[in-house]
Amino acid sequence: MARVLIVDDAAFMRMMIKDILEKNGFEVVGEASNGQIAVDLYKKEKPDIVTMDITMPDMDGIEAVKQIRAFSPEAKIIMCSAMGQQSMVMDAIRAGAKDFIVKPFQADRVLEAVKKVLG
Repeated sequence: MARVLIVDDAAFMRMMIKDILEKNGFEVVGEASNGQIAVDLYKKEKPDIVTMDITMPDMDGIEAVKQIRAFSPEAKIIMCSAMGQQSMVMDAIRAGAKDFIVKPFQADRVLEAVKKVLG
């Protein structure tokens, strides 16, 4: 069972992803509302995969990806973006994210991305 860290500043977005993943056999080991908490939780929990929002207070998702990848180069991170954030998604991919999903989340797309990135 893959262990997942969910990062989003909106609690209901975290709840949506958590619901999709737990219904499909994934274990959610942590939730973070900004990039700094995400980096700290990543180091503590060492999850198999991370879903990472882009726009968040204190530290955004792109900076968090850079810090997580500096700590763990093999980290598997999927970006979650709103429509119209393509340039930021590209920055995130360059920073080391493996894939992205667009809000509002479709359950099958979330699962497809997670399974693909986990290999």
